[in-house]
Parts: sequence; structure tokens; C-alpha cells
Amino acid sequence: MRRIKVRNLTKIFGEYPDQGLKMLRKGLSGEEIHERTGMTVGLDDVSFDVDEGEILVIMGLSGSGKSTLIRCVNRLIESTAGIVEVDGEDILQFSAEKLFELRRRKFGMVFQNFALLPNRTILDNVGFGLEIRGVAEEVRVAEARKALELVGLKGWEEAYPRQLSGGMQQRVGLARALAVDPDILLMDEAFSALDPLIRRDMQDELLDLQSRMHKTILFVTHDLDEALKLGDRIVLMKSGAVVQIGTPEEILSHPASRYVQRFVEDVDKSQVLTAGSVMGKIRAVAFETDGPRTALHKMREESFYSVFVTSRDFRVKGVVWADDCDAAIKRGDKNLAYILDTDFHKVREDAPLAELIARLAGSRIPLAVVDEKEKLLGTVVKSNVLSALAETQQGDVLPEHPGHGGEESTDGAGAADGAEATDTGGKRQKG
Repeated sequence: MRRIKVRNLTKIFGEYPDQGLKMLRKGLSGEEIHERTGMTVGLDDVSFDVDEGEILVIMGLSGSGKSTLIRCVNRLIESTAGIVEVDGEDILQFSAEKLFELRRRKFGMVFQNFALLPNRTILDNVGFGLEIRGVAEEVRVAEARKALELVGLKGWEEAYPRQLSGGMQQRVGLARALAVDPDILLMDEAFSALDPLIRRDMQDELLDLQSRMHKTILFVTHDLDEALKLGDRIVLMKSGAVVQIGTPEEILSHPASRYVQRFVEDVDKSQVLTAGSVMGKIRAVAFETDGPRTALHKMREESFYSVFVTSRDFRVKGVVWADDCDAAIKRGDKNLAYILDTDFHKVREDAPLAELIARLAGSRIPLAVVDEKEKLLGTVVKSNVLSALAETQQGDVLPEHPGHGGEESTDGAGAADGAEATDTGGKRQKG
């Protein structure tokens, strides 16, 4: 479900914004408009959507327009042109009264400045938004306590802001926003004033809260690592305009311009790229009901010397090897149970490459990429990971299905990584 829709949003600061808008639509740049009129283009034709339960990060360098954008979304700043829809309603057409109600009911705000009331207790600070709503005291206190517990501040209800560290004060600001149970959280540089360690803790806290509460979040930051860690998608801005929208992987793997490429070139790709981006397709599996002859036939067809074994609905059970299948046939075994190798690693699609490297280091079996139901989605070998890292470092585009073909193909349950191949008799030999 779409919660926010922004279309062609433009903001021009200055005495005659309509004049600036006409110049912008004629193709003049923001720099030219400023030189001729003294007016500043804060936003230039910005469009994007935010889905329910999504963390959309708006990021860019200082002056890129990201803070102006988030303030135009809730009309703390009035835009010059465009549309901002919240749950299908264009809020730019709202009366002052209706806008006030929207902010009270649907938006929660968390800013870089904690803005806590120094003479009120932490409990009273968190319940302040509910107090403005006219909520009864007993309900207000209960909700404030619940919000403080959510952010890990249970026991600090009667303290005052001056008694809390910066990180704890930011948690209070987050609790205050959550106490009113908003549908949408707007967070503008919420963690940028914190020390690096506390900042990482707050990022983890937000992700943990989001896993339980599934809020729709618009998060503004100038920090790329923070954007990559928090964002389901990222809106990357420059000079008031959007230069790229995409998932962290899309932006790292397919930068839309040289500007974006330079922006992301120093990022540790192993912490961001995932198993899903490098896994090979499944070309062959053996079913647990197959016998060793059938499994060996499937390996020969694909020149594999091992194959993953799954249930009929592709839930992965283990691996069988060509040599073991040969031996089982000679013994007269009719099933794979006695030769099933269950010593293998499973990872989810969102597992970062850094985790894959560690798991692959001591294993000759490909990694099985599985979904939440343990269904096999693909496989990963070392060459996939090394290829992905090398290509992104060179600014190349990741292949759609890495690892295809060759002696390290992972299309299927897989040939294991290493300089081994399979002959048509299923024997392991050096390649």
C-alpha cells in the first residue's frame, strides 16, 4: 500500500517564486536562476513514492535539498509547485485546521535537535504529544511508559533531560514520536549529532523497532553508510534534484551517473551487496525420493560432481557427491539417505557478502541460498563473491545471474568451488 506520493515537487526560495518556476521550466539551472534573480531553487521537480512499512532514506550532501524535501512533505515549508499525497489525499490543499490534525494523528517527528523540555520529566516529555491531543492522564502515562520501554529507557521515567546522555535523549525524542502511534515517522538527521558508537546503537535500535512496529519512515541523512544500513530504498539528491532512486544494492551495483559512482566508490561493498545479488540459478537438484542412479544422471547432465538434495517443494536437505553415488550403486542402495551430506551452510538472500566470505572460507560445498521456508533459491561459490567485488570496484554492472558456466558454475545444487570438474562417469578429477 502506498502511504506517500510526491510528484513534481518544487520549492523556490525568494521574493518571486512563480517567476523562478517559469525560468526553471524553461530549462534554466538553479545556478542561473540564482545569478539572475537572487532566488534559490531548493527542490527541482522531485517525485517518489513511499510504501507502507518502508524505510525510505533521503540523502545527499549539504545543500542538496533533503531537509527542505522532508519539511515540504508535512508542509512545515510550503512548496512552490507539485503534489504531496498522504493516503491518497493531496495535503497541499488542506486547510490549516485539517493540516494540524494530520500532523497530530499521522506524523511523528524526530529531528537532530532533541527539543526536550528541560523542566519536565522524561515521562512527561514523552507524553507531551498526547497531552496536546487532550488524552486523559492515565492513558497518556500508560502510553508514554510503553514507548519508553520500546526504546530501552524503562526506569528513567522520573529523570530529567539533563541527567541523560545524548544517545538517551535521542531515544526520548524517538519515544515521544512513537507514543502518539503515528502512521508515518519523519526523521531529519536524527542521529547525526551523536558520537559514532552511540549513532550505530541508535541505528540498530531503529531497525529493531521497525522489525516489530512496521512504521512508514522517511529518514534524512548526509551519511552514506547510514543510508545503506537503514534504507529499504534510497533517494539520492544533488542541487535540489533527484539523481537516483533505488535499493542500496541497485545504487551500488548500477550507479546512474558518474556523480553517483563517485559518491559510492569508497563504500565497503562486502557489507552491502548480498547473496541474492550474486547467487547462481538452480539448474539441477536431486529429490530426496530419488535413488543414487537418478542423482548421478542429473550430475552428469550438468557436468556437476555434487548436487543439492531437496524435497519435492524444494526444501533443501543436503548434498550428495558423484563418488558416493557410484559407491551406493555398487552396494545396491535404493535411496540417498545413507550418502546424504548435511554439513553445508544455508544463508538468506539478504546475507551480506562479508558473511558469505567467512562461510565459504572453510567449505568445499557451495552456499545454499534459501527463503524463510528453507526453499532453495540459488547457490553461491567463492568465484561469485570475488567477481561481484571486483566488478563493483571497477564501476562495472553486476551480471544478472553471476557464476554461470565454467568449472565453478553454481547453476544448480552446484559444483563445489575449486579447480575440480566432473567427467561423464562422475569421477572427480583435477581441471
